[in-house]
Amino acid sequence: MKVLFLGDVFGKPGRLAVSHFVPKLIAAHGIDLVVANSENSAGGAGVTPESADELLACEVDLLTGGNHIWSKRELVPYLEKPGSRQLRPANYPPGSPGRGRAVIQTPDGRRLGVINLEGRVFMKTLDDPFRAAEEELAALKKEGVTAVLVDMHCEATSEKNAMGHFLDGRVSAVLGTHTHVQTADERVLPGGTAFITDVGMCGPWDSVIGVKKDLVLQRFLTQRPVGFEPARRETYLQGALVDIDEASGKARSIVRVQERLPD
Repeated sequence: MKVLFLGDVFGKPGRLAVSHFVPKLIAAHGIDLVVANSENSAGGAGVTPESADELLACEVDLLTGGNHIWSKRELVPYLEKPGSRQLRPANYPPGSPGRGRAVIQTPDGRRLGVINLEGRVFMKTLDDPFRAAEEELAALKKEGVTAVLVDMHCEATSEKNAMGHFLDGRVSAVLGTHTHVQTADERVLPGGTAFITDVGMCGPWDSVIGVKKDLVLQRFLTQRPVGFEPARRETYLQGALVDIDEASGKARSIVRVQERLPD
């Protein structure tokens, strides 16, 4: 099973990159399933039903989220719709709208479990993501799901690495999101779990992690609140392609993906 996982989709430029490249990548690499982190897809902060549906129409099978998942109030009913293909991190407190795991499948019936987690270091004080990972993984195992991908959405590289080693040999992949900068440490860990600290961003590079440079500089230089807008130039799609052995759930390989949208 070949799974393409895409980093944080940032605003309209990111959505355009997904729409342009995902069908091409599926055809070129024989990709079976596509998962994308959508949490910045609406104007660079949050998700709307419209931005989620636009990504799902681009042959993306499931969307994950992160710390901006609650930024747009109109998303709450969308999260709770039966069969919603938009996740939120599983370690939000009980009673939070939506769900933190899902099972998707290929047309021929092969299944992939997906768990969405959010870290706590330099972020909100949420429930323990390690305990949440155990609970969600146990639920997937009860459903007979062997191949499992984890989106670890957090600030600290140490927390992402720790989750990779914590789940090594028990899931197919632990893939980091949130920092919007693709790291070069992709590898298969000793137990057979594919890992990368951060898969990067689908969005504009001529920016500060997706936002217009002058706005971010103004905020740093003045220490005053400044509204952010997505930048527009040098748009890339970034992510990782993981090849999973369906029988064992172990990863065969992980390859970084980086494609530039034509100007």
